[in-house]
Amino acid sequence: MTFESEYEAFLLRHAKMGPSERLRRLQEGHGHAEKLFLQHVWWPAIGHFDHLHPEYEVHDIKDGTRFLDFAYIRTPYKVCFEIDGYGPHSRDASRRQFADNLLRQNHLVIAGRKVIRFAYDDIQEKPRRCQQLLGKWFGDEHRHAAD
Repeated sequence: MTFESEYEAFLLRHAKMGPSERLRRLQEGHGHAEKLFLQHVWWPAIGHFDHLHPEYEVHDIKDGTRFLDFAYIRTPYKVCFEIDGYGPHSRDASRRQFADNLLRQNHLVIAGRKVIRFAYDDIQEKPRRCQQLLGKWFGDEHRHAAD
């Protein structure tokens, strides 16, 4: 069981289960940062992709649709994982985008989800620190556990 083979199977499985917009996002938008997170943080810390959903669709308070980078859904957990690059999420964000990002996160929290955000730079340069965060959050019960 290698990361690459499990990753490809993971994407194929999820490409078959969702609306066409999710499929498009998986094909076009699930890119370098998301794969880097899975390869250098999630896989070493957790060891499987069970209960993890890429490009997960949620409805927001404006009756719109939003997509999370990843959602981990396993009772009692509803956790959102977002990978944020400095450029698109901070330096290049307009005031409207900045406010919308805050509103989006508030909506997720109010809806009962935990939100864990990782900076792209930390995933790339400090993956062990990110792995430790996952370990503290999930503990040993989720590592290599498939149900």
